[in-house]
Amino acid sequence: MSRRIIPLVLACASVFSAQALATQYPLTLTDTSGQRVTLKQEPKRVVVQDGRDILTLALLDRADPFSRLVAWNNLLKKSDGATWDILKSKWPAANNILDMGFSDHGEVNLESVIAKQPDLMIAQLRSKPSLEQTGVLKQLKALGVPVLFIDTMLKPVENTPKSVTLLGEALDREPEAKQYTDFYQQHYQNIVAKTKAVEPKPLVFIEAKAGLNGLESCCFTHAHVGWGGLVEAVGARNIGSELLPGATGDVSLEKVISMKPQVYIVSGSQWATKTNAAVPFGYGVTQKQVDDAFTRMKQRPGFAQIDAVKQGRFYGIYHNFYNHPYNIVGLEYLAKFIYPAQFKTLDPAQTYSDILKNFTEVPEGKGVLGAQAPGGK
Repeated sequence: MSRRIIPLVLACASVFSAQALATQYPLTLTDTSGQRVTLKQEPKRVVVQDGRDILTLALLDRADPFSRLVAWNNLLKKSDGATWDILKSKWPAANNILDMGFSDHGEVNLESVIAKQPDLMIAQLRSKPSLEQTGVLKQLKALGVPVLFIDTMLKPVENTPKSVTLLGEALDREPEAKQYTDFYQQHYQNIVAKTKAVEPKPLVFIEAKAGLNGLESCCFTHAHVGWGGLVEAVGARNIGSELLPGATGDVSLEKVISMKPQVYIVSGSQWATKTNAAVPFGYGVTQKQVDDAFTRMKQRPGFAQIDAVKQGRFYGIYHNFYNHPYNIVGLEYLAKFIYPAQFKTLDPAQTYSDILKNFTEVPEGKGVLGAQAPGGK
């Protein structure tokens, strides 16, 4: 073959390779609910039922994760205003996107959404029963608007990579999706390799949203979903899974004390409520603010009687990781908290930084995402 032909052959190969990677429409996908969804063309006008999923879109539509959005439920504004501030500083046009009341209970001004002429709705799997009961899914189907269910909470470790892959296929962003899911699986397998042989399995209690309704309230937790699922995914025993009849619920402080957990973890965020006394994890938070909140939490009546607190095994973590495409960072914090001897050099904050730098264009702010309470061993 002559040298003149080689560049032409390589160029053709490059074109064919790009075509092979491109999603072909119409496209039929099976979502996390098991339903088959057909997309006639690449979605350009998207509705997002849970606004936190904008961080999934940030992995895919990296230049502008808001570029396809015509309506969304901006839960970040309510649950993590600091992250919302960072996103809208980078993409100010996000301020103009319709913020609908599209809750897990199926409450929505459907007329305002339909007026935006969406060609796809992305929804969290946990919201499906409510959306069915309120007739929202039926109305969208009648209008020819496909609904794709993803999941980062009910089966967080199994379905988070699946959901990123699913959206990568749906939005013609398969290479971007694969880059992140490969990273995710590599980091998760590193955890499993070090924890699977540990016996007996550590007993953990994780108090979700600790302090949200004031320091008097205790102790809301998750069973096999959300934080419970993440605790189990790192090979530990989750007290909520052993006690709760449903997915989430309250366990009395007395019962927690009697169970003698080896590790006690609280999840917290900067909720904009008058009663919020949680450990304020997230952007714009200093270590002193975190330490002060831990100190106040340890002064709750009866709290000092918990074995884990007595032993200095008291930790906290950014709440939104329970339902988040970057929950691999939450898994690493849990691994480090629950198995300190096995993960001395693990740096979850660096993992979070790597995700933002390598797989998104989301600006990296300063803050605290996880920590041990002062006085810990």
